[in-house]
Formats: sequence, C-alpha cells, structure tokens
Amino acid sequence: MLSIRWIVAARDTVAGTEILYAAKFLVVATGENGEGRIPEVLGLESFHGEAIHSSTYKSGSGYAGKRVLVVGAGNSGMEIAYDLASHGADTSIVARSPVHIMTKGLIRLGMTFVQYIPITIVDLFIANIADFIFGDLSKYGIVRPRIGPLLLKSKTGRSCVIDVGTAGLIKKGIVKVFKGISKIIGNNVQFECGNDCEFDAIVFATGYKSTANLWLKDDKCVLNSDGRPSKGYPNIWKGENGLYFSGFARMGLAGISKDAYNIANDIVSVY
Repeated sequence: MLSIRWIVAARDTVAGTEILYAAKFLVVATGENGEGRIPEVLGLESFHGEAIHSSTYKSGSGYAGKRVLVVGAGNSGMEIAYDLASHGADTSIVARSPVHIMTKGLIRLGMTFVQYIPITIVDLFIANIADFIFGDLSKYGIVRPRIGPLLLKSKTGRSCVIDVGTAGLIKKGIVKVFKGISKIIGNNVQFECGNDCEFDAIVFATGYKSTANLWLKDDKCVLNSDGRPSKGYPNIWKGENGLYFSGFARMGLAGISKDAYNIANDIVSVY
C-alpha cells in the first residue's frame, strides 16, 4: 500500500480559510494555459503606448484610429487583428512562424476523411482546397508549413488558423503582415525584414505558459522553468511517487483524453 506522499493546500474562498488535503496520488490537470506569456523583446520597456497580452483584450472599439500591432498569427491573433481592423484601427500583425489557414468546413471534412484515408492524403486534399479558397498567401507574408495541417496537429499540437475574414483583409492590404520584431525604440518597432513603423498599442497573442512550477514543490525537479514536465512525449503524463500530469502534451482534447486513460489505468495497477 502506498503511503501518503502529497499534501495539497487549498483556500476556501468563501470562509477565507486554508484546507489541507493528504493524498497518495496527485493529478496535475491545470494544463499549460496558466497565464499569458509575453516574450522578451529588446526595448519593450521603452514602448510608450499600451502593451497587453491577448488574454486581457476585450474589443477593438477603443482602438479606432490607432496604429495597433498584433504579435502572433495563431487563432487569437488573427481574430483580434480582424476585430481591430473592423473597428477602424490601422492594424498590423507579426506572423513569424508558418501557419495553415483553413475554414471550419475544411477541418471538419479532414477529420471525417482521416478516419478512412491516410492522413497525408487528407492533408494534401484539404491544403489544395485551401489554396483554391485563399490563393497564394505567401506573397502577403503568410507562409504555409511544409507538414500538412492534420499531421502537424497530431505531431506538435499546433493548430491551424480557422479564418474569420482576416485572410481577405490581408490580401486587400487592410491588415499588414510583418515577419518578426528586431527591437523597439520608444513607439518605433523595428522588424527583422528591415522595415520599421510607429505604433500606439501592441497586443501580444503569444500564447500561455503553465504556472504549475510556482506551486508544485517536488524534490525531483519534474517541471522545467516553463512549468511543463521535463519528460518527453509520450511519457509526459507520468511523474514519480504517484504524481501525474494531464493536458501538458500540446495534443488538444485528444491528448487530454489519452492522458486521462493512461493515468486511470496506472493508478488502478498501482493501488
């Protein structure tokens, strides 16, 4: 029989008291999205305008007539860029990494076909349809990854962008695309391509990071500085001494489901 290994302190927000729980097993299911992550950018502290993470962004209505830079071309970044432009902001976006732009219908079609057809064939099929729908976006600064959208998701957890209309605004020049930030001097943002522009606000749609490393105290150092398990995939779900992790593999809901299945079976086998 396993002895008590984990002591968890939780706060009762109603009573304002602290409660201690003793457990043989601890499943950390807080995931990777604990708090917004803003990358280190040279000179960001000198920026005179508003610089926020996308998690605190509410609406583009307060940015009408302002020059706004959105950093990050994932789903959040693309949706925020569309909202800003729709409210009259002079909008630019940083798309540093390659990204697939799809429609909801294409992804739904791909997820149906992949149950019967090899994923590489499905990827080629839906990518060609996306090219027909959106055209060649590389000339506007949006580059497609070499690996297909479904295979990319299964291997890395990176999702494609579901277009809400931003691609059309990019093609019209309403939303401008830059590759990456080199440095910031005051309100002047210099880009890796050599261009520079003045901005009134910056929205960082640069993802999230785990905060589990701030409260999980363990002498085995199972978490790295980003709050993620140090073990590599596929054994990322299991620590030591009854410690487990669910939702840290960057594999979406399918990955969380697999983690839960593995954890439940392992606890049954041990206990």
